[in-house]
Amino acid sequence: MRQILELLGFVALVQGALGLVHEITGRLHGWGLVQRLGFLDGYEIYASVTLLVLAFALFAAAESRKSG
Repeated sequence: MRQILELLGFVALVQGALGLVHEITGRLHGWGLVQRLGFLDGYEIYASVTLLVLAFALFAAAESRKSG
């Protein structure tokens, strides 16, 4: 279970970072999942930040599984 949480956290971290890089610089077009979802048009930065926060929450949950 811990490894699944870490994997999901890593994917969320990468997707959130790619989304922010794309929105700030305009580069890496087509690499992130956030840009491909039509219902997030206009909310890409919020979705990317949410993915980053979710990543840290998943890492914290994985860490609590490790020590428990």
